[in-house]
Amino acid sequence: MNILVLGGTRFVGKRLVNLLLEEGHEVTIGTRGKTETSFVRPVEHLVLDREDKASLAATVDGRAWDVVYDQICYSPEDAAIAVEVLAGKTKRYIEVSTLSVYEESPERLAETAWMPGGYPVTGGSRHTLSYGEGKRQAEAVLWEQDRFEAVMVRFPIILGPDDYTKRLHFHVDKVLGGEPIGVPSPDARISFVHSAEAAAFLCWLKDSSLTGPVNCCSNGDVSIREVIGLVEKATGKTAVIREQSADEQRSPFGIGKSWHMDNSLAAEAGFEFYSLEHWLPELAEELAAAAKAAHAGN
Repeated sequence: MNILVLGGTRFVGKRLVNLLLEEGHEVTIGTRGKTETSFVRPVEHLVLDREDKASLAATVDGRAWDVVYDQICYSPEDAAIAVEVLAGKTKRYIEVSTLSVYEESPERLAETAWMPGGYPVTGGSRHTLSYGEGKRQAEAVLWEQDRFEAVMVRFPIILGPDDYTKRLHFHVDKVLGGEPIGVPSPDARISFVHSAEAAAFLCWLKDSSLTGPVNCCSNGDVSIREVIGLVEKATGKTAVIREQSADEQRSPFGIGKSWHMDNSLAAEAGFEFYSLEHWLPELAEELAAAAKAAHAGN
């Protein structure tokens, strides 16, 4: 296949590009060209501004791809640009969306808990809309178009040793340092997905018949208290948990209520998800060992 990945220089995007290359596909990435990276073999790199219609159109002029992955679509404006510019240039378009399109809920959220059909599109960019609202409206634009097959992949928080936002790392560092962690609802349940799993799912989707919204999360969910318990076990120290805290102490997992997903749609279509109870403790152990080594070396 001939594949375009918008984004793709780090974290899940980098993993996805490498998987596609290992399968023997021809891969082109499109980015602003500000992040240097390397892959398992060379790729073509198009330098473009994803949010600028003229830039994207000029860069892809005369080109076509079997599949386009869009990891940097954050708003209805971005989605509308994709629809107009990529019309006739791809058969299948896979957008990275988010759990944030859903409201918090005590029940596991299936795709039907929020569907984009008929959702009002007010317009705007990622600079004028919240993250969740931008993604909701982007999905609504993609749902209504008929220029290509569109898949909107709803990810929860993505974790891995390569997480550049260091969300689980945050908890490891706070526990090791004896610093408070702000957790407003310790028993709220949450879903996660491993970065390798997320990339494998995106790669799998190119050959799937699924369209529209689809959830991707590991099997199982945990409470925030249980996550911190894994960190305590990995570090050998007791966490200092506070329901009220300063912003800099607040957990990146500090949700107010349970916010977890149902992955049965994709599972029934044939994707084999990881087990959260297997990989999350292993990741906590890995990060704790690395942090202890770093502290010992200072």
